[in-house]
Amino acid sequence: MSKLLQKYNIPVPRYTSYPPANFFTEDFTASEYEQAVRESNNWKPENISFYFHVPFCKQLCYFCGCNSYAMRNNETVDTYMKAMITELKMVISRLDKSRRVSQIHYGGGTPNAVAPKYLKQLNDLVAQNFTFINEPEIAIECNPAYLNEQQIEELKEAGFNRFSLGVQDYDEEVLRTVNREEPFMPLDKIVEQIRKGNKNIKVNLDFIYGLPKQTAENFAESIKKAVTIKPDRLVTFSYAHVPWVSKIQKKLEPYGLPENDEKVKMNQTALDILTSNGYKVIGMDHYALNDDELSIARENHELHRNFQGYCTRRTTGQVYAIGVTGISQLDRVYTQNTKSINTYIEQINNGEFTTIKGYKLSHEQTIIRETITQLMCNHRIDWNDLSEKTGVSIDEIKSALANRPEKLAELKEDGIIATTEDSLQVTEEGSLFIRNVAAAFDPLIGTKGKNFSKPV
Repeated sequence: MSKLLQKYNIPVPRYTSYPPANFFTEDFTASEYEQAVRESNNWKPENISFYFHVPFCKQLCYFCGCNSYAMRNNETVDTYMKAMITELKMVISRLDKSRRVSQIHYGGGTPNAVAPKYLKQLNDLVAQNFTFINEPEIAIECNPAYLNEQQIEELKEAGFNRFSLGVQDYDEEVLRTVNREEPFMPLDKIVEQIRKGNKNIKVNLDFIYGLPKQTAENFAESIKKAVTIKPDRLVTFSYAHVPWVSKIQKKLEPYGLPENDEKVKMNQTALDILTSNGYKVIGMDHYALNDDELSIARENHELHRNFQGYCTRRTTGQVYAIGVTGISQLDRVYTQNTKSINTYIEQINNGEFTTIKGYKLSHEQTIIRETITQLMCNHRIDWNDLSEKTGVSIDEIKSALANRPEKLAELKEDGIIATTEDSLQVTEEGSLFIRNVAAAFDPLIGTKGKNFSKPV
């Protein structure tokens, strides 16, 4: 493994979208976004997914690479949240009301750092204008430091049926080092309160490995504790040190970061613990209980992925993002909103969309996207199935992809992939380097000026 790590632990995209977000261009206008929203009513998938970005954090964690801002005064929070309602109305007015909503996701920042009443208003506005699919996913990312009994109940009343708890680590020293607050209540009590009265509410626990003061041993202890709570899903994100994107990460450098070999041990140890306790591997960093919808979708090769994480084809929708820095993922267009809270509030209150950059996909790129999505989600490419899904021939698919037979031969020789005439399968040992496999098919790899994180 150390030889493979040395060879393949090179910067490659995470492929939460294709093309990746750093290919978006600033000449994409707000009027083009508005036109794309209208046209998206005739694009696939028909379902709607809303993403709401709540950028505020009461305390900034040093590991964070997200678009987060220190909590401002209550007046600014109130003005911002009202602007989100205005933007949502602007988008809704351009959408076909016969389309159904399959997914709502709140990210940040820290969505539960603001009063739940604001989130309820947004959810209610969606419900007043659209019909939901059966069992939609209405999810919120939460910092356990703010989850008391009252807030949990208010969030449940707001309609949330999935809670993603950003645990990151159980170790108090690790949390102090990365400037992360400890949970308000013991995590098992938080999860118990979330599930109380409604067994259909799902819970995710999110962890990060590769932080200062972490070792394979103490990270394993965190995962063992998490398993006793039996979350429906658990995520082990590999910490990506990208200070050119997030300057606050420089604060971690004096403490030192674990070596790559140690990170591999953390990942492998977590995998061993979780798979021996009833969890299946989902994609490259997620785990789900055997009877979870993600696990079933994985078995049926119906797993999907967007900027919010893994989902099923059933809950997949075109993503309409509301709030600063939010990224909309429509079938043929990606766009991102302004990063300035003040600019966002001003333009939205003037009835203007705040698009600052975007990307229009070519027909070939939609084929590449579907190929990479199938690979990243299901660890395999079935060329016949892919042809059926895209509606084009296998020859046309392969002509759209990067032609690097020597790279594929190398991946096969190193035991990372196995191939037949009809398929490509990522091996168990090769799953750590699935991003490298995807990159082998990507014609954009090698584009100058594009920086990415390493797989480990």
